[in-house]
Amino acid sequence: MSEVMLRVEKEKTADTMSAKIVYGLYLVGLVIGITAVIGLVLAYVKRGDDDTPEWLNSHYTFQIRTFWYGLLYLIIGGGLSVVLIGWVVLLFWVVWLIIRCIKGFSALDKQQAISGGFFAFGEARRTVDITPSA
Repeated sequence: MSEVMLRVEKEKTADTMSAKIVYGLYLVGLVIGITAVIGLVLAYVKRGDDDTPEWLNSHYTFQIRTFWYGLLYLIIGGGLSVVLIGWVVLLFWVVWLIIRCIKGFSALDKQQAISGGFFAFGEARRTVDITPSA
């Protein structure tokens, strides 16, 4: 079997369960904070595995950034909660996290890469189709 065919098979059979678990741990982390840290560790461990397709690696990178950006929102919101604006920042953080996780779940189901910056909620990206033409 050619190398292209092997990559196609790997893309189709990618195990998305670990990425789904990380998104779930982040959502549970809204109530039980330590689960978000467990999700972060899992994302760091799974990112860059040799048998992980590039589109799935983008989810692990997205999840890692979600944690660190979210922690920054949490620190800023907590510090500003003495002034009323901090509660608005904390509310934004909760909504932001939920939307990023939902978009991540959706992109995983479609087997699409995802990206998103500090303020972004996440954007699914199409991957290049590497199937050989007949």
